[in-house]
Amino acid sequence: MNLIGKIIGNRYEVLEEVGNGGMAKVYKAKDRVLNRYVAVKILKDEFTTDSDFIKRFNTEAQSAASLSDANIVSIYDVGHEEVTNLYYIVMELVKGKTLKEIINKEGPLSWKWSVNIAMQIASALSEAHKNGIVHRDIKPHNIIITEDGVAKVADFGIAKAVSNSTITAFGTTIGSVHYFSPEQAKGGITDAKSDIYSLGVVMYEMLTGKVPFDADTAVSVALKHMQEDPVEPMEINSEIPQAVNDIVMKAMQKDPLERYQTAEEMIADLSKALKDPDGDFVVIENADGGYTRVMKAIKDDGRKSTKSKKGFFDKHPKAKVPTIIFGLAALFIIVFLITKIILDGGIVSKVALPNLVGKTYEEAQNDTNSEGLALKVSDSIASSDVEEGKIISQDPQYSDGEKVKKGTTISVVLSTGPETTELPDFTGKSIEDVRNTATKMGIKLEEQNENDSKVEEGKVISQETKAGTMVKSGDTVKVHVSLGTAKTTVPTVVGMNEGTAKATLSNAKLKANVTYEENDDKTNGEVISQSVEQGQEVTEGTTINLVVNKIETKESKVTLNLDLTVAKAAQVKKDENSTGNDTSRDVTIKVVVNGKEQISKRVSIDLTKQNQEITLGEIKGSGTVTITASGDNMSIENQNSVNLDEYNGNSIIMSGTLNK
Repeated sequence: MNLIGKIIGNRYEVLEEVGNGGMAKVYKAKDRVLNRYVAVKILKDEFTTDSDFIKRFNTEAQSAASLSDANIVSIYDVGHEEVTNLYYIVMELVKGKTLKEIINKEGPLSWKWSVNIAMQIASALSEAHKNGIVHRDIKPHNIIITEDGVAKVADFGIAKAVSNSTITAFGTTIGSVHYFSPEQAKGGITDAKSDIYSLGVVMYEMLTGKVPFDADTAVSVALKHMQEDPVEPMEINSEIPQAVNDIVMKAMQKDPLERYQTAEEMIADLSKALKDPDGDFVVIENADGGYTRVMKAIKDDGRKSTKSKKGFFDKHPKAKVPTIIFGLAALFIIVFLITKIILDGGIVSKVALPNLVGKTYEEAQNDTNSEGLALKVSDSIASSDVEEGKIISQDPQYSDGEKVKKGTTISVVLSTGPETTELPDFTGKSIEDVRNTATKMGIKLEEQNENDSKVEEGKVISQETKAGTMVKSGDTVKVHVSLGTAKTTVPTVVGMNEGTAKATLSNAKLKANVTYEENDDKTNGEVISQSVEQGQEVTEGTTINLVVNKIETKESKVTLNLDLTVAKAAQVKKDENSTGNDTSRDVTIKVVVNGKEQISKRVSIDLTKQNQEITLGEIKGSGTVTITASGDNMSIENQNSVNLDEYNGNSIIMSGTLNK
């Protein structure tokens, strides 16, 4: 989504993109209310549906908003725009460069400048730690150096309050691998001392121009943080004073208990180093309660060694000379005996070779340590079969019952998990091509077929995993495949009435177009024919032409002209079955159309009236109509036939007489 020129939160006008991180983009914007420039951090689209990332993003604002320090980037506002589903944080717009940019451009910084920046970062951490907040991602990328030389710590997006659970979720770590602490690499508990370790790494990079540990894979770098000692900064850059070197090394102790316990302690030593750069004041507290003062060895030329050493006298300041002599003698004897055993081919105890394949490095380390063996990671490679962080192979190879000498080093190869690749855009491509691509990538394809009038049959309409997403072998990607325009089978509607026929076609997702014809052999309103035969497959929405029978109906009247002379006498013998009286008679009137009787109606005739109109009802059809009347002691003379095709709608006139 292009946000340039957009207004966020009805207040912040986006001007330009100024940064792009792992989970958010940062834009320069103008606050239209306070008329000032600000930085707006917006969570990337791919994370807006991920509740964990949203929580972490919101935590940045909640954490940083509670902090007030000249060395922390200020937070002004936080919000969520419902329409566009944007999660954003508004913060201070700092003019300057990141510390990473400065190091990349200038290389190693002077030790005084490095110490000054480190003190400012430590000041920011001190404020955060006092408020129960651990940054967990201290790195040069998150530190902005203003044009005035002020260091400001940004991005508390993965910070967590110490009062909450600080154990990283299983199988995940938060932070940047080159800068995070050994406990972060293990997925363990992180606290203020984790930030101090990361600050030590940042100082290391400022002073030397490089990070202390580097490798081809993140797993390998993490393992180095846990296992290996860094090359001391003085060995890389001889201009670094001893005290500054010692501060870095103390901050980067693998055991958190041996580091600076607070940011204030580190600030105190940094301040001393500015006054006494070659001073001997840095003390490393041991986990067992003792301490070791970092000592400076003297080279033959009188210069201080670039490598610090821990002296025996510093560990044991009260040791007596006889005790020392006795210890040295004992040491000499031990070395002599060991050497003799080796040279004489003496017996060396053996232990069972453990099977480390499939185990994590920590599990393997426990197994080897318990047997007096050493463990070494020789390589880290991608594997679809072995879970990330677990051992793929070992050297020597495991064999049931095999034993090795104590002290043997076992080399292992760690898995970095399945190799990830960027998912291509499948939209509009044929499903066959997509299947071939999926096979090559090692991913599973879930297909859902559906009709689509706009996408050609056999091509992909859409994919549920966005193009550009990193996927690994075995992942499943769902795609929607077009069946083209939907088809339907034409039903038969011939013989149905018009309404039923239309409903039947509509249920089959077809349209009806009706024309009318008159057919005496068919029922009025009956479908006579359809344009497409039953059983044919057509596209949904196709129009079917219907011919429907429509017969004109007419209402006809009959007038009976009776003999008035006889009617006035009213002396007609009444039939026993007659239902009338002396002045009336019951007659039956029949209507025959083309030889077929349509109407048979029993009516009462008033004998006192010469002319009477009797409504017969509807006469259907065309052709010749014959009307007859019969009743008690009477007959109708002069019976007429009418041609309905010529009938104009007037009464049909008939005449009749009574039988005396």
